[in-house]
Amino acid sequence: MTGSGIIDDLQARGLVHDSTDLDALRRRLDEGPITVYAGFDPTAESLHIGNLVPLLLLRRFQLAGHVPIALAGGATGMIGDPGGRSDERNLQDQETLDRHLAGITPQLARFLDFSEGPTQARVVDNRDWTAPVTMLEFLRDVGKHVTINQMLTKDSVRNRVESESGISFTEFSYMLLQANDFWWLHQNLGCELQVGGSDQWGNITAGIDLLRKRSGAHAYGLTVPLVTRADGQKYGKSTDGAIWLDADRTSPYAFYQYFINVDDRDVERFLLQLTLLPVDAVRDVMGRHAERPDRRDAQRALAHEMTALIHGPEAAADAAGASQGFSRPVTELDASNLDALAGELPTTALATIDEVDLVDLLVATGLEKSKGAARRSIDGGGIYINDVAAAPGRELGADDLLHGTYVMLRKGKKSRHLVVVGR
Repeated sequence: MTGSGIIDDLQARGLVHDSTDLDALRRRLDEGPITVYAGFDPTAESLHIGNLVPLLLLRRFQLAGHVPIALAGGATGMIGDPGGRSDERNLQDQETLDRHLAGITPQLARFLDFSEGPTQARVVDNRDWTAPVTMLEFLRDVGKHVTINQMLTKDSVRNRVESESGISFTEFSYMLLQANDFWWLHQNLGCELQVGGSDQWGNITAGIDLLRKRSGAHAYGLTVPLVTRADGQKYGKSTDGAIWLDADRTSPYAFYQYFINVDDRDVERFLLQLTLLPVDAVRDVMGRHAERPDRRDAQRALAHEMTALIHGPEAAADAAGASQGFSRPVTELDASNLDALAGELPTTALATIDEVDLVDLLVATGLEKSKGAARRSIDGGGIYINDVAAAPGRELGADDLLHGTYVMLRKGKKSRHLVVVGR
């Protein structure tokens, strides 16, 4: 894919929401590589699925021969973007901001190629060029070029001004800070294109206007749709059950499980917008899915592609194997599959399994409330060890360990508990 071909690809994926003159951008891309940036404020210690579309957009531009810049908002993160919110953000102290930056910066870097060459990526922090500027300098060099009338036409500002809680001068100034970022990146790194989520359109156009007024330069903007579910819910860190890119917050297994269970109405859009699969490959997957939707081939492809992209191919394979633990005998799972399940299923750690009484273990794990209830379940054939019905009086030992470490207990058809021994 060369030149403006990336625009065709983005349109085929439904990834163009707003843009400045798209024909002019096509002509510029056909002239040669362009430097493009997207900003990510450190509002948490990890990025989430809501950040993934603009982050992948940088990757798509790099794969098409352009130069990406991922901006970690050490300065703008101190203020908080008012867009998409009905009330004021809580300001972060320096220690919290630094911790958040330390979490998201390597995540930004993971998606881009930093090898020396014409498309070498960069990660920058806007605090580096914003912190040294005095307030008087900022008002003179930036504020002078932006009218209140212009700012009030932007949805992100107008909606807050008209809301019951209003908007503070602090958040009102956010647009100026982001506009200044675009100006600085253009002056110092030759950046001509800013991309972001559709809620960033007002901030992006403010930056384009500032460039034109301060230096007469022409720049471009493009936004992508926000990631939403079929029910209209936007993905973000404030959404219940947020899907994080940090494996410590959302494990590879939980990540895989989420996307293998997405609504049929979402799966094609997610394959197009949240993976790097070619458009034709997505069409092929959806064709197979249409013939046998019960097999969930599209969801499996989505879960695998996304887990491999975020956590690596090995983690994706382990998560896929572990996800089959309820549809095939547990003895067929390898050690990495069982390890992926540890902590996702109810899990108990034991120092040793030698001569452990099954009745005591069922109570300790919470599968049964009392020893009497445990004995009755065993007598009725309702307790299973590694998918084999347990006999009355059963004790556990080393022979019950799968891969020398695991024992899967099951009550009835669905209640499972993983025992991890010796860790």
